[in-house]
Amino acid sequence: MPSSQQEASVGRVVVPFEREAVPTALRRLAHHEVLERWQAVDRTAHGVHLVAVAGDGGGDDADWTGAALVTARPHTAYLKIVDALGDVQAAVAAVVGHARERGLVQVKWEGWTARSEDAADAGFTVLRPPATDNTGPASAYVRWLHAGETVPEPPYYGQTTHFSCGAVTALVAQAHAGTLPVESLDRRAELTLWREATNFPSCEPVGLGVAVRRTWPSSSVTVHLDVDRPVLLDHFPETEQEWRAHLQRMSRADAARIGVPVEPHRLLPAGIRGAVGRREQVLLLISLAGMQGFDVPHWVLCHGIVPGAVVVEDPWHGTATGDTWVDAHLLPVPDESLDTMAAVPPDHFHGAVLIGARPAARTAFLSDSAGA
Repeated sequence: MPSSQQEASVGRVVVPFEREAVPTALRRLAHHEVLERWQAVDRTAHGVHLVAVAGDGGGDDADWTGAALVTARPHTAYLKIVDALGDVQAAVAAVVGHARERGLVQVKWEGWTARSEDAADAGFTVLRPPATDNTGPASAYVRWLHAGETVPEPPYYGQTTHFSCGAVTALVAQAHAGTLPVESLDRRAELTLWREATNFPSCEPVGLGVAVRRTWPSSSVTVHLDVDRPVLLDHFPETEQEWRAHLQRMSRADAARIGVPVEPHRLLPAGIRGAVGRREQVLLLISLAGMQGFDVPHWVLCHGIVPGAVVVEDPWHGTATGDTWVDAHLLPVPDESLDTMAAVPPDHFHGAVLIGARPAARTAFLSDSAGA
């Protein structure tokens, strides 16, 4: 997040963005509808700031030749351009330089006003559009900042309920592996798998691992859970905890019966990197406190690695803060940040489900739901 004071580097100006105090230099560059979108939501929790290119005069009072509104989730390793204005190429180059100076690994660019040719000229590649999302931009672009760095791109599917993140991460993992046809990613598939895995309403690690193995019997599944007790129940009254705890004990018995190992230790960042390097995929239980500011358990998919960060798919984003599918897709999280997020309160337990590399044969899933 930028400091409250302006910083400049080779004509680059970085200042906080305040919705009620838009700089005159910016008003000269921005169309009304762009400023209206920038001012429509409070992005301060995501470090919102302006990266501008100063004119020949330099300094605060100079006319800017280009500018970009930039945000990012806290404790991550990317920047997101919401829009670039004026001299677009210069503005985007300034953001890329700003990201490099901060040691980040990625810049994304939302497609509200971006032209595909401008994105290509700036070294960005197009992202595949989400399977379900009507709130964010229809298109977006990404540029990795390490030379030669590429990360295979899974399909992006946003969960359609507040409680089906575990099911969605498993479905996206199988679609990314080629085990599940991408066109099968729909609400019926989401709720069908959630119904198999749920502990009402959340999905706890053992139940999720069992549901994945039952749905795709040829997939290798391993659960990591470093406590030997029911989890994700503390917010329920005692009478509501008892029967959910019984369901979790049933899931443990099911895991033993169908051959899903439950490893009684946490999966460290090195273990996540090793698994992804072997083309395994990791469904990781985290707390959203670091990235979103509220302490809610949540499942994400770890599927890629780059120097200094693990790349995840997050099936949830918060439109109230300007967070879109572009933030949640191909999201790089530093190892240390991910390790902190993976300690789930109140007692900081750790849970994960590993899905092995793609099996030789594709397993059919919900074949009778085509066209649903």
